[in-house]
Amino acid sequence: MRRTLRIFFVLALTLSIFASGTSAPARERVSKVSPALTGKVGRLIVQRTPNFGTHLSIRMSIDGKKVADIGRNQHYGGVLSAGRHVVTVLALPNTEARRPTSMALTIKAGQVYIFTATWDSDRLVLQSSNFYMPTARVP
Repeated sequence: MRRTLRIFFVLALTLSIFASGTSAPARERVSKVSPALTGKVGRLIVQRTPNFGTHLSIRMSIDGKKVADIGRNQHYGGVLSAGRHVVTVLALPNTEARRPTSMALTIKAGQVYIFTATWDSDRLVLQSSNFYMPTARVP
C-alpha cells in the first residue's frame, strides 16, 4: 500500500512537471526561433567571440540598413533573400575611430551562414564558422 502510494506520488509529480513545461507559449517561442526556410532565402547568423570585449557592442548593417546592435552574450539571426548582400560591422563605442568592416556575401536559397565577430590585431573581422554558440538573439 505504501509503495503504491509512493509510485502514485512520483507519477503525479512527473506529470505535473511535464505538463507545466509544454505550455502553448513555450512551443510558440521555439517555432519563432527556428522557422523553416522556405522560398528563395537563406539564414545569416553573426555571433561574437566570448572575449570580444565586455563593454563593446557590434553595430551591424546589411545593404546599408542597420539591423542590430549585438551586445555581450547575444547574436544576430535573420533571413535574407537569395543574392548578393553587403554585411557591415563596427565595434561601439568607436573610441579608436576605426573604420567599419564590410563583407560581400552571396546568399544561396536554403543555406545557413554563420560568422563570428573577432579581432585581428586591432581590426574587427567576420570569420566564417562551422558552429553556433548558443546565446540570446538580438530582438
